[in-house]
Amino acid sequence: MIKIVKQYSVFLPNIPGALSKFVELFSKEGVNIIGIASEIRDDSGIVRITVDTDRKISYLLTNAGFTTVETQMILIELPDKPGTLFRLTSMLADNGINITTVYGTTYTGSIGHLLLNVSDANKALELIKGMLEIK
Repeated sequence: MIKIVKQYSVFLPNIPGALSKFVELFSKEGVNIIGIASEIRDDSGIVRITVDTDRKISYLLTNAGFTTVETQMILIELPDKPGTLFRLTSMLADNGINITTVYGTTYTGSIGHLLLNVSDANKALELIKGMLEIK
């Protein structure tokens, strides 16, 4: 499976409850969070939330006082086998596609989920579809 999903990035203070207040907005709107990553530096950080919805929700975050950036991410289901991530990233690099954000998870022996933001999403989608067909 491969599809385009939305990611929202926001700056949050590094204090108790900041993340809870942020994710509460998604909960209230019935929007499921399918990925989350953060980078914290001293008193603040950036949190990236990926959601699977066609609804535009950046206005909700803005109205709640968050400065947000919306980006497209590619969600990929990959087999959890040694070398799969290497083949994927090498193929993208060999075709001049830069990966700007990546995060994901798997459990040994199962299917992994990878989220990518890339410099050329359309080209990357076609390449990845071809790779997944070959397996």
